[in-house]
Amino acid sequence: MLLLGAVAFSSCEDSTSTIGSSLVTDDTQIVIDSTFVVSGQSTLNPVVQSRTLTQLLGRLDAKEFGSISSDIVCQFLPAITMETEGVTVEDVDSAKLIMFMQPGDFTGDSLVPMGLQVYRLTEQLPSPIYSNFDPQGYYDPTPIGSTIYTGHAMHNDSINNLSFRSVTVDLPRSLGQALFEDFERNPDAFASPTEFAKLFPGLYISNSFGSGRIMNISETRINLYYRKHDKVTVDDVEKDTIYNKVKSYFAVTPEVVTNNNILFNISRELTEMTRNGDRLIVAPTGMEVTLTMPTRQLIDSYRNGAGSLSVLNSLSMSIPAETITNDYGIEPPENILMVLASEKDKFFAENKINDNKTSFVATYNATTNSYNFSDMRAYLSSMLEKDEITADDYTFVLTAVNIDSESTSNSYYQTSVTYVTTISPYVTKPAMVKLDLDNAKIKLTYTRQYANN
Repeated sequence: MLLLGAVAFSSCEDSTSTIGSSLVTDDTQIVIDSTFVVSGQSTLNPVVQSRTLTQLLGRLDAKEFGSISSDIVCQFLPAITMETEGVTVEDVDSAKLIMFMQPGDFTGDSLVPMGLQVYRLTEQLPSPIYSNFDPQGYYDPTPIGSTIYTGHAMHNDSINNLSFRSVTVDLPRSLGQALFEDFERNPDAFASPTEFAKLFPGLYISNSFGSGRIMNISETRINLYYRKHDKVTVDDVEKDTIYNKVKSYFAVTPEVVTNNNILFNISRELTEMTRNGDRLIVAPTGMEVTLTMPTRQLIDSYRNGAGSLSVLNSLSMSIPAETITNDYGIEPPENILMVLASEKDKFFAENKINDNKTSFVATYNATTNSYNFSDMRAYLSSMLEKDEITADDYTFVLTAVNIDSESTSNSYYQTSVTYVTTISPYVTKPAMVKLDLDNAKIKLTYTRQYANN
């Protein structure tokens, strides 16, 4: 019986080892095609929709870039509660507008003195709101505050070794008292940004004099300074006491409307470059690049070279980028969006993020001086399914954008994943770059397999 079992086991092994190889033989090849040509040209992009908390303030004349100025209009989100116990309207001592920025977060000269003025809005800001917004008619022309500031060691921030710089503007005591009384009369309005805007539409902050710097304001608040009356017990004796307090009761946040009112005149140098055929992206307003993808050639390459069992592996594009020489340290935008031209307005209006089918993002690589779109496979897959390809399918826009992201981590596997949460038109600081489309590289990779009986 042991012998019979051994014979049976051997017979089973022989039969399974020949299945497949006796029926099919195949030949597998990985094909990489990078013979495609990209074309495009610079187009004007004079208006963008501000969807960022970064506020640009100042004026800059840069020979190689152009002349740019930016004022600010903004609403404020109030705190839900305010301290009223032991505090009366007469205890409100003062109010201050404080604008914060990271050290060095400006373009231009840090030492040049510049002036600003603050006005109270009298009308509700429109939504959506764009960079060409004209605040005339929306504010009381009598300023409620002003100051002179620089971009260096503001208010001794560097001496105090703080991680930020700040510009402080004294506001009327009457404004702080009015906001305090508004809360006492109608605290429910402070729970709704829309209702609060009816009480206090916001501020208009403008340049009053000076040129040479654009500040990147990352956070804006209104602080109230007040006295609080209380009682303390010392040695079993109750005594009256007064505390001097300060609270940031109002802030510019994503829940309210804020806008950079930008005026930009492109330099003669950049205009001449585009006339000579250079493809430029200039931001926050200025220029973008209209790009024509060789979609029909990509389809032909795949269909002509693929077999019946072929698989589309990947499609990527790398665009060389060149920094434009200037005296103000103006650099290429960190991120650019590539989106179908017919979908661009809808993309921003609906707060979309890249789907790697009709829209893609790339980050500037300072080591290789390039923007790399690494995952475009879904785009070509969708084109392969269409019966007819039109210009709307292969005409794209390359434009500068701001990208916000969040990261999640898994402590067990010690991994983290970063997700893009928002993509908005670039409104951060002056930026410009020259794209070398003539040397752009598109790489199509697919696997083809031939089966033979």
